[in-house]
Amino acid sequence: MNLYNSAMAGMTLPKLGPAIPTRGWRWGRALGRLVLAAARWGFDGEVPNLSKGVIIVAPHTSNWDFVIGAAAMLALDLKLRFLGKHTLFNGPLAPIMRGLGGIPIDRTQPGRGVVEEMAERFNKEEELLLALAPEGTRGSVDRWKTGFHRIAHAADVPIMPVALDYGPRRVRFGPVVHPSDDIDRDVGIFLDFFGTARGRKGDPG
Repeated sequence: MNLYNSAMAGMTLPKLGPAIPTRGWRWGRALGRLVLAAARWGFDGEVPNLSKGVIIVAPHTSNWDFVIGAAAMLALDLKLRFLGKHTLFNGPLAPIMRGLGGIPIDRTQPGRGVVEEMAERFNKEEELLLALAPEGTRGSVDRWKTGFHRIAHAADVPIMPVALDYGPRRVRFGPVVHPSDDIDRDVGIFLDFFGTARGRKGDPG
């Protein structure tokens, strides 16, 4: 059995609709599935058939979240984009960051903000799934950052919650929400979804 078939064996994957951006990386699918299988992770829920949207991933409690998240992205062959500090794109990690879909953000430069920049990018591109961590940092926070909502609202794209639940070790896809003018209402929907998810450190989501 070759690498790809070994990774496929015993893993149930959600089906992707035709609108969802994919990369066509056969090696990536095998690598992602091998990592998830080795870590004993799986998937719950359905991936919405959307070509554009903001994906919020939580809880964010460990650097391992990036490893699991990247493995899940590769396993499903999803073509996702994410934001990163511009300094990460200047060193030896630059090719990896860009290859995985990273978008460099330099907050020290004057001019338009991230919300305006990303809204314009959504308007220009035919397909764009942007993954963000609403907590903004590792560990527990009292209040989420709302940049993800402001980007989605400005670009008029839906928001899709994805939980990294270290309890049962499942990547869970939640309900799609179209951003309204009531941020607190929308965030409340997401908090309900993430409420039972446990981070790697054991903290509730």
